Amino acid sequence: MSDPRSELAAAGAHLAALGLSPGSSGNLSVREGPYVYVTPTGTDLSRIDPAGLSVLDPAGTHLDGPKPSKEFPLHTALYRRDPAARAVIHLHSRHATAASCLPAWSEHSAIPPLTPYFVMRVGQTPLLPYAAPGDSGQAERMEALPFPFRAALLQNHGPVVAGHSVSTAVDAAVELEEVSALLLALGDRTPRLLTPEEIAPLAAKYASPWTGGPPA
Repeated sequence: MSDPRSELAAAGAHLAALGLSPGSSGNLSVREGPYVYVTPTGTDLSRIDPAGLSVLDPAGTHLDGPKPSKEFPLHTALYRRDPAARAVIHLHSRHATAASCLPAWSEHSAIPPLTPYFVMRVGQTPLLPYAAPGDSGQAERMEALPFPFRAALLQNHGPVVAGHSVSTAVDAAVELEEVSALLLALGDRTPRLLTPEEIAPLAAKYASPWTGGPPA
């Protein structure tokens, strides 16, 4: 059986190789038993040391290891929202960050249902109003949202995604970056979107959260 912390290190190297983590930006975490292991502050995601992660409890108390990323409240909030979540990824990837600077498509999702893979792998992705990086209030507001989601865009900041494994979180982060690139490429043109009748079976088959319709 693979070690989740080693999986996290491999995921960081993969995301960095894809160009989704410029410099020392972004942070990753994995939940293992009663502990949350978070990349330390200032970590280059291409060089994560599985033995050098910060150790927190689900409430966000720092238990051991180096100082965690200041954005750890986002991670612990998503774990508290979804007991099945096992990994959280926060990036400053170019296209998803650009999409976070645009008006949201709807209350439940910043990104419209452009492709079946966005619905299947990510699901509705709310836009959270801007807050300074590390602001615990933003994490609290995200945790309190009254509809299901596994990913969000932080306004003028970037994406954060949760997954039931490290690999599903990575897949969701990559898919969110790709659909954001499509949205930007479309510009001010009016695209065809998936209809509610097309979304419903995908959401059901892949247990993907999609409860919001088109904007009023």
